[in-house]
Amino acid sequence: MRLHRLTVTAFGPFGGTQTVDFDELSAAGLFLLHGPTGAGKTSVLDAVCYALYGSVPGARQGGGQGTALRSDHAAPGTRTEVTLELTVSGRRLELTRQPPWERPKKRGTGTTLDKAQTWLREYDATTSAWKDLSRSHQEIGEEITQLLGMSREQFCQVVLLPQGDFARFLRADAEARGKLLGRLFDTRRFADVEKRLAERRRVTEAQVRDGDAALLADAHRMQQAAGDAMRLPDLAPGEPGLAEAVLGAAAVARSTAREQLTVAECTLAAAESAQAAAGRALDDVRELARLQRRFTDAREKAARLEQGAEAYREAQALMERARKAEAVAPALDLRDSAEAEHRRAAAAEARARALLPETFADAGAAGLAAAARRAAEELGGLDSARRAERRLAELLDERAGLDRQERADTDVLQEAEAWLDGWEETRTALQTRVDAAQQAAALAEQLAVRREPARQRLKAARLRDQLAEDTDRAVEQVRTAQEEALRAKQHWLDLKEQRLTGIAAELAANLTDGEPCAVCGATEHPAPARKVAGHVDREAEEHALAAYQHAEEQRAGNERNLGVVREALAAATAEAGDTPTERLAREAEELEEQYAQARRGAAELHTAQERLRQAGHEHERRVAARQEAAVRSAARVGHRERLESERAALEEELDRARGALDSVAARAAQLERRTALLTDAADAARAAEDTAQRLKDADARLADAAFRAGFDTPRDAAAALLDDTAHRELQRRLDAWQNEEAAVRAVLAEADTAAAARQRPADLTSAQLAADAAARRLREAASAHDAAVRRCAELDRLSARATAAVHRLAPLREEYDRVARMAGLTAGTSADNERRMRLESYVLAARLEQVAAAATVRLRRMSSGRYTLVHSDDRTGRGRSGLGLHVVDAWTGRERDTATLSGGETFFASLALALGLADVVTDEAGGVRLDTLFIDEGFGSLDDQTLDEVLDVLDSLRERDRSVGIVSHVPDLRRRIHAQLEVVKGRSGSVLRQRGVS
Repeated sequence: MRLHRLTVTAFGPFGGTQTVDFDELSAAGLFLLHGPTGAGKTSVLDAVCYALYGSVPGARQGGGQGTALRSDHAAPGTRTEVTLELTVSGRRLELTRQPPWERPKKRGTGTTLDKAQTWLREYDATTSAWKDLSRSHQEIGEEITQLLGMSREQFCQVVLLPQGDFARFLRADAEARGKLLGRLFDTRRFADVEKRLAERRRVTEAQVRDGDAALLADAHRMQQAAGDAMRLPDLAPGEPGLAEAVLGAAAVARSTAREQLTVAECTLAAAESAQAAAGRALDDVRELARLQRRFTDAREKAARLEQGAEAYREAQALMERARKAEAVAPALDLRDSAEAEHRRAAAAEARARALLPETFADAGAAGLAAAARRAAEELGGLDSARRAERRLAELLDERAGLDRQERADTDVLQEAEAWLDGWEETRTALQTRVDAAQQAAALAEQLAVRREPARQRLKAARLRDQLAEDTDRAVEQVRTAQEEALRAKQHWLDLKEQRLTGIAAELAANLTDGEPCAVCGATEHPAPARKVAGHVDREAEEHALAAYQHAEEQRAGNERNLGVVREALAAATAEAGDTPTERLAREAEELEEQYAQARRGAAELHTAQERLRQAGHEHERRVAARQEAAVRSAARVGHRERLESERAALEEELDRARGALDSVAARAAQLERRTALLTDAADAARAAEDTAQRLKDADARLADAAFRAGFDTPRDAAAALLDDTAHRELQRRLDAWQNEEAAVRAVLAEADTAAAARQRPADLTSAQLAADAAARRLREAASAHDAAVRRCAELDRLSARATAAVHRLAPLREEYDRVARMAGLTAGTSADNERRMRLESYVLAARLEQVAAAATVRLRRMSSGRYTLVHSDDRTGRGRSGLGLHVVDAWTGRERDTATLSGGETFFASLALALGLADVVTDEAGGVRLDTLFIDEGFGSLDDQTLDEVLDVLDSLRERDRSVGIVSHVPDLRRRIHAQLEVVKGRSGSVLRQRGVS
């Protein structure tokens, strides 16, 4: 890259238009840029940077999108403009930039803002003219960045060499050097690789752990199904060998379960056979026992019948006496009824008198009634005491309610305190979600602004491609039309020439004798010309002319169409640029994906805010509940005191009313009971007297009836009398005795029963025990068999699932192992990475080694062979290695840190480093040649000899056809460097003057 000419207008301190001819300044190789402080030396460099990149270095850009670049000395109607002419990659270009400008309105007062403008032109040597390339900010920026191969930051480091930055670079630690080198060499992709690998490692590790956890869960289920036949491996999820150990243990468990199933099947078959034999034996014993019991029962019944023969005869006699006693039955019933009624009345009187005090033992019915009336009168005087007692019970209930409220408030306080203790953590987590959603919403808004321009540019690119095809077709149509027009013209000219050749015959055809010739005027026409074969007449010529004119119109129309298509193509190209449509489509698609992802993140904003709001409301509710519980607790103290005072007064009143009893109710119940008892006793006494008289009359009538029926006494008649039930029972007994006697005789006559009686007694208990034991063994065997079948099926199912899970996890586990090794290597944490050097640091270390080697070439000349810069990848302290920079002192033979250099040594070391860095970055940028460099300050720290050596090094750059501009205040440089660009400041702004140039 070589600068040719710079023109600035109303830029920085320059109020007017100033021009710098770099070709004249560069002719000497070295030129000096000097001037007083504040004159605008740096503004010249800023103008170069602004022309190339549309912005100036660092904080000098200011705000307002470049409006701060305008000179305060400029006239209101003069627009700020920077024009730079340069050659890069063999192409001579002219860049013109105008920042946004608040100009006076053409009508009225005030100002209006004009947008920034940018032009890019290229010099065409064949036509010796400039041709426009683009007026798009974005296209021009991409074109310049691609040609230079450097970003603005890299350009400011390698072309506008800031010595102070490199002096700090020499003294900086590894981290600071890494940041600077990362910006210069753009190693973000390597850092992105580290982050991507680390993130991939975390994702795959989580997936492997989840898979191993599920595998261990299946292993625990298999262990539960297998019982003691399976031992689980002592491994955690994610540890190597877990899958193999689980599958091995599962195989052992399945084999053991199948062996147990075989044993259970054999045991079940044996138990079934034994149970069938025991069942048949039990049936035989039961039948024998039944027959033996039948015979024994018949013998016993026969013996009982023999013993009961006398009772049978007595029953027959009893039946006869009962028939006689039936004539006395009515009198007996009357007497029994009177006696029963008297006994009930006497018993009731006795019971009523037993409940009374001894003072009423001898009282009659009248005395008992009088005592009952007195007790009822005393009971009526206890109503007031009863109300007091009910109020006391209410007071006790209120006290119990206060106790319940106090316990409830205590629970509320404890719950509120427990919830409020975790409030800050809950609020922070919810606020973090809200912040993340807000960031996603902000990103979505930013991306939304970029979507429409991207779609428009993609649309323009597709239109550009279509118009390019249309242009090719239009060019072909123009070429065809031009050929047709040329052929038509040539045909017309040929016919015209032929007609002119035979025009005499055409004129002779119109001659008439005696009429003058239109050509010569003669009236005689002795030998008129005759038409020859192929003669062309006027009509043929006019037809050819019309065909030619039609072809010309067709050609002109096609050319106009070509012009329209080319204009549309130029407009579409200006809008879309030269970027391929596929790339624009990918960028638009990536932008849409980013926008959709941001929208999804932003969609969580409302939910997160709502949860935060609900949590805030819950916090307020908990605080309010705690405060209300405290208020209620204070209010209960006064309420308790009032209740205690009222309770004491009521208890004093009730003590008087209760007397010796526990309560007024008890006293009232005592009086009520006494009144009831006295009333019941009086009634019972009167009833007993009445029933005694009725019993005496019934005894007289019964004695007369018994004598007439043949009984000595009424008692004998009553004893012989049977009621209906006894009569039926006696008759049933007589009939049963007769039937049973006949049945016993029939059983004793049966042959099977008699034969069974002659055998040994059947042992039914032993047979039943044997059958029960066989059934129990069968149930146990069946249960064991079913358990073994289920165990085998469950183990097979879980083993198949575990095997499938292991197969699914195998690729993921391999990927995790591979990613973990790569992530550890790139992050510098792996044991294989001996120097703990990150991938980005490794790349930067290689670049720093190149920079040190390139800088050493010039540093050795500047220091008379004393100093050499070397890269060191040693670790410093507990940190990581890779970005150390040392200087080797040839005088002492020792290597030391660059921070130990003196001020002058630091200057020329940083200058050598800057020049070396410029060479390396140039090579890194694709070999773009940098023919113009600027060095800013630092020469005042050098002695004369060192200054000569440094200038010799800089002067040697001319051997590579470079020019170096030195920005400095040092007076001695004005004497040593003849080519100078002086910045002179004044009240109306600064001006530029070139000196010492031809």
